[in-house]
Amino acid sequence: MHTSALVLFSGGQDSATCLAYALSRYSRVETIGFDYGQRHRVELEARLVVMRELRERFPAWSERLGADHMIDVGVLGQISETSLTRDTAIQMDASGLPNTFVPGRNLVFLTLAGALAYRRDLQVIVTGVCETDYSGYPDCRDDTMKAMQLALSLGMDKRLVIDTPLMWIDKAATWQLAHDLGLKADPAGGGEALVELITEHTHTCYLGDRQVRHAWGYGCNQCPACELRSAGWRQWHNQSSQR
Repeated sequence: MHTSALVLFSGGQDSATCLAYALSRYSRVETIGFDYGQRHRVELEARLVVMRELRERFPAWSERLGADHMIDVGVLGQISETSLTRDTAIQMDASGLPNTFVPGRNLVFLTLAGALAYRRDLQVIVTGVCETDYSGYPDCRDDTMKAMQLALSLGMDKRLVIDTPLMWIDKAATWQLAHDLGLKADPAGGGEALVELITEHTHTCYLGDRQVRHAWGYGCNQCPACELRSAGWRQWHNQSSQR
C-alpha cells in the first residue's frame, strides 16, 4: 500500500541500485544525500550525473523521480578520526572494525532522512545497507535497521518503514538486481543499459579515484570498496556467461 519513498542516495553502486528499485516500486520517489567531509566526495558529483542519466534513459522512471535534497553533516567529519574523513591509510583498528567505519554515520543519516520524510509526507526510507558482504559495520546490520525503524516511528508518532533491498544479497546479486530492474523498466535493452549506467557513472572507491576505467567502473582497485565491487562484477559476469 506504500506509494512514496525517500532514497538515501550517495552516488555509489548500491544506492543507485536502490534508487532504481524504488523507482520500479513506488510512484513518488525523492532522494537525499549527505556531505560529511568524505575523502571520496567525488561521489557527490556522481550522484547528480546518475540521476540525470536515469531520467534520460528511463522516461517512465523520470516521471516518478522528484526532489533531491543535499544535507550538510560536516560535524561527522569533525568528530570522526577515520580514513574516510582523514588522509590516513585504510587498516583494521584494535576494535576489529576497519578504520573506514564512521561511528554513528548511518544513525545520523537515517534520523535526518526520517525528519525529511516526515516533512515531505514520504512513507518509506530506502537504504542500501547490507549484511552479506559489508565491511563489518554495525550500523549496517538488520537489527540496527529494525531498531531505527522503531525509534523513528515512535519518536515522530508516524509509521515509517525502512526498506533494505540489498540486506541479504552479495555484490554479484546486486549487479543482477540492477540488470533485472532495468529490463523490467525497458524490455528492449534496459537491463544492459542500467548496468552500463551504474558501471560508468556511479562511484564507490574510498580514495575517490576516477582515473582508470575498469570493467566494473572507476576506482583504485585496491581499497575495500573497489575489491567488493570488482569481485562482485566478476562473479556476476561469469554467472551470466554460463546462462
